[in-house]
Amino acid sequence: MAQRKPIVAGNWKMNGSVELVSQVCDEVKKYSNSNVDVIIFPPALLLSEVLSENVEAGTQTISEFDSGAFTGEIHAQLAKQLGAKYTLVGHSERRSIFKESDQQVADKFAKAQEFGLIPILCVGETESEREAGKTEQVVAKQIKAVISKLGIAALNDSVIAYEPVWAIGTGKTASPEQAQAVHKFIRDMLIAYDEQVANALRILYGGSVNEKNSELLFAQADIDGGLIGGASLKKDAFASICKSAVGNV
Repeated sequence: MAQRKPIVAGNWKMNGSVELVSQVCDEVKKYSNSNVDVIIFPPALLLSEVLSENVEAGTQTISEFDSGAFTGEIHAQLAKQLGAKYTLVGHSERRSIFKESDQQVADKFAKAQEFGLIPILCVGETESEREAGKTEQVVAKQIKAVISKLGIAALNDSVIAYEPVWAIGTGKTASPEQAQAVHKFIRDMLIAYDEQVANALRILYGGSVNEKNSELLFAQADIDGGLIGGASLKKDAFASICKSAVGNV
């Protein structure tokens, strides 16, 4: 991981407050430096609040469209103009609750890059898919949808987050060895396309990451940080996770 700058990203989902922004940012901004990127993905209405604290931020989703009658959608260009640097695309909750297909996720990925946002592509299998031995098949299909649309070079300006769906918000966490195995599979798969792109790509782990397991997870060879859910809403826990990423640089 020494060659790839780790990321610790907090996905707040539909949680948080103006007060929490101030509390969390005060704790974590000291860790965001030349060695680690700390990013917060707050609810869209709190984006400017996070940016005003001099902490990097992104949106939890963007629209694949440029403009039009799409009530409630987030325009990639406006997010960029407000100061967002990143956006999540393809989070499992977007795929399952809002029925986003692999193709739609690829379209959002493309739109993010078109307007200068760095997409963090979320991939991962459900519990039933893991039990059926389909983890690699599912993850490969989700990533190849983007490669098919944009080519392998598009991954130069992106991040991948492996989030096993069965571990998100459940308290279950893939063991460091389980997570590393999937991360290595992703990197090896991409090496077949372009070794340089694959070796430079940052791949994050997400799924009930907390201050107790982050150090061991981040110590794995192909895990370049984490996409943190519930623990990113707790200032001390999130700061501890950031500190463990610094310690593994």
